[in-house]
Amino acid sequence: MRTVEPHGGRSGLLRLIGGTPVTSIPTESGNYWAKIEAAGVGGMKARAAASMLLAAADRGELKPGAPIIESTSGTLGVGLALVGRALGHPVTLVVDAELESDMRTLFGVYGVALAVVEHPHPEGGWQRARLDRIAALLTSTPGAYWPDQYNNPDNALGYLDMAREILDQAEPMDVLVVTVGSGGHSAGLTRALRRYWPNLRVVGVDAVGSRIFGQPARSRVMRGLGSSMLPRNVAYADFDEVHWVGPVESVAACRELAARTCLGGGWSTGAAALVADWVARREAGSRVLTVFPDGPHRYLHTIYDDGWCSERGLLGAPRTEPVEFGDPDESEARGWARCRVVRDPATARVRA
Repeated sequence: MRTVEPHGGRSGLLRLIGGTPVTSIPTESGNYWAKIEAAGVGGMKARAAASMLLAAADRGELKPGAPIIESTSGTLGVGLALVGRALGHPVTLVVDAELESDMRTLFGVYGVALAVVEHPHPEGGWQRARLDRIAALLTSTPGAYWPDQYNNPDNALGYLDMAREILDQAEPMDVLVVTVGSGGHSAGLTRALRRYWPNLRVVGVDAVGSRIFGQPARSRVMRGLGSSMLPRNVAYADFDEVHWVGPVESVAACRELAARTCLGGGWSTGAAALVADWVARREAGSRVLTVFPDGPHRYLHTIYDDGWCSERGLLGAPRTEPVEFGDPDESEARGWARCRVVRDPATARVRA
């Protein structure tokens, strides 16, 4: 298995990425296991940032001192800030108007330039609008490098070290519950673990309103998972089933997890915890593993703030079981839903 060896030779800062623990998370009737990525500097996506930038530098695509420009809803930006600083590159992040004020402050402290998109694209949402801004910035910034996280295979390769750590830390697992955004995390981790655990069943977790698994794109309050586009990094054949989680369910799961364990996180962590808990209870005796991508601090004024959640109607009663779909596009998910048919929507359209 390939590991991300350049951590050790280029900068001491890069040594801080990864090396996170796996711990047992208790449920009402048993437990599941979680990889706690908040314990690593930069969170989970710092792994992808290091992989993409180091590989680009090795190939000569990222020139010494060249500006780095990338789109982010926040978490990848922290990793890019760290790796850019370690390697001597200025970083400009294209963000949108909904980025939390705490994150804007943090990026300012880190010396990262922000290009803020004020309005979503009418069809592609905030992601399309951010990508359009990137195109303009690349034209006006000669020599700049764009990692293109959604379609860059080095994104997935950044999670091979995570797989190696898990193999050293955990007994063989039966089920992997993995959130899906750019697709790098799920693709890299799944394929590496299945080399050693060939019978591993993989459950994808998406956001309500995301296009990734064949649902219509809608405005989403949840950030960090889901997409209004179809990232090429998503390896559809790797998944055995998919769940769509709504913001009400994710908020409730985040708060319940924090109250029960003192472990918290954001939208992806809540969604992963919800589905992993459900699978562990439903499949008694199965060993279930998931990844908590980040910690709670970014979300203290959103997910964990009663006023913010109340204004957006996020404190209602969450679903306790997913609605079952026989086909990904048979109905539009309005809350937690599940489907055991997984296919690439782009391929499905071509066949139609």
